[in-house]
Amino acid sequence: MDLLTLGWNDTLQAAFAAQAADDLVPARVSVAYGATFRVVTADGEYLADSTGKMRHEAQGRRDLPAVGDWVAVKPATSTGGRATIQSLLPRKSVFSRKAAGTDTTEQILATNVDTAFLMTAFDQDLNLRRLERYLAMTWESGATPVILINKTDLSDQVEALTADVGGIALGVPVHAISARHSGGLEVLTPYLIPGQTLVVLGSSGVGKSTLINRLVGNERLATQEVRDSDHRGKHTTTHRELIVLPGGALLIDTPGMRELELWSADAGVAEAFDDISALAADCYFANCQHDREPRCAVKQAVAEGRVRADRLAGFHKLRSEQNSLNARQDVLAQQQKKKNDRIGAKALRKVTRMKDLS
Repeated sequence: MDLLTLGWNDTLQAAFAAQAADDLVPARVSVAYGATFRVVTADGEYLADSTGKMRHEAQGRRDLPAVGDWVAVKPATSTGGRATIQSLLPRKSVFSRKAAGTDTTEQILATNVDTAFLMTAFDQDLNLRRLERYLAMTWESGATPVILINKTDLSDQVEALTADVGGIALGVPVHAISARHSGGLEVLTPYLIPGQTLVVLGSSGVGKSTLINRLVGNERLATQEVRDSDHRGKHTTTHRELIVLPGGALLIDTPGMRELELWSADAGVAEAFDDISALAADCYFANCQHDREPRCAVKQAVAEGRVRADRLAGFHKLRSEQNSLNARQDVLAQQQKKKNDRIGAKALRKVTRMKDLS
């Protein structure tokens, strides 16, 4: 496949040039199967593994390949063999969250995305606080958000609910669509630019697979009905995958997320709550937390009805989660440093003993 179709450009070419002499070729990660990947090169698709050195030197999940990444690979040397991912090329954007569960680890959802379709629906899934999380993650990633509210056929309050979403989206495009009935999908055309990469993010059951089937032009992905009891669906997508659309745009499909806890998103939260950030400049205290401090411009705006109380509450919740997560990350970093120091000291003692014996 032509690399330009996959989004290759002069910036990537310059970054790759330093490695071209090592018999490596550029490739883009299209699918992740755990520790194994499918990569696309100019000569075709291959299964690939990252090198042991790459895995050993990685400081975290961010240093390993993810769907959307551009990588330098050594092609397979035999028919049916696997290519080897030697290194990552610089990323233009990274979508990540705290991995589900109790572990304080980062999960990379997609990389090198230009536009993110943040998808919700006109049913019980429509949650403004959750959308604020998705917006914060997108702004932090470096991509541009676009909100899609699916299932217009299920609501008689489309205009009012769309206006509510626009009230927290702060200039972000908001489109009401019906993926099942192909209603309103023409509004997506300006985003489907050849060589540009999009990602579809949202909860299970909002219609992501149905939308992708419409964009692809066939029933590529399985779809399932949502439950009547809670309007939730099962994960019809089980892994992340980069898909080339008929018009030349690229789209990353991701499994639905039951929960979304942000990872290192201080700047993203500030951008998602730009209205609160702007008001904060007029607070009496420079480090005002907009909680119990006097002469707080944000609380004054809430009292006057210019900012909704639940929006400020959502801001406080995300800030609190970020502070708690940052503290846990600091503790883990200190523990890892101590572990590395012990390993280094042990290795030094071993070298010293060997010198003494010689």
